[in-house]
Amino acid sequence: QVQLVESGGGSVQAGGSLRLSCAASGFTFSSRCMAWFRQAPGKEREGVAAIYFSGDVTHYADSVKGRFTISRDNAKNTLYLQMNSLKTEDTAVYLCGACRRDGTMKYWGQGTQVTVSS
Repeated sequence: QVQLVESGGGSVQAGGSLRLSCAASGFTFSSRCMAWFRQAPGKEREGVAAIYFSGDVTHYADSVKGRFTISRDNAKNTLYLQMNSLKTEDTAVYLCGACRRDGTMKYWGQGTQVTVSS
């Protein structure tokens, strides 16, 4: 059974930091690209960052470049998102996903809430 379980969300003041984790099981984590998405109330889900299966190639949304860092530990089947210099507009539910070869998402986690206050 495939599972993606996010953790590390919470409430933080603007300018603060959080580190999200996504524990994966039930599929070959090391062979899939992984990604973080977020969805704010009333808004569409948007891609935040993605990382190739090997971990050597990453992509970021313009809105988070220079502030967020995606990484993975294939030995621990875990995906991470280090979020620094958080802004109120970063408030959302953050979800991790496992990609198909064509880049679309095959598996999703349930999400973790991140709330940034001013």
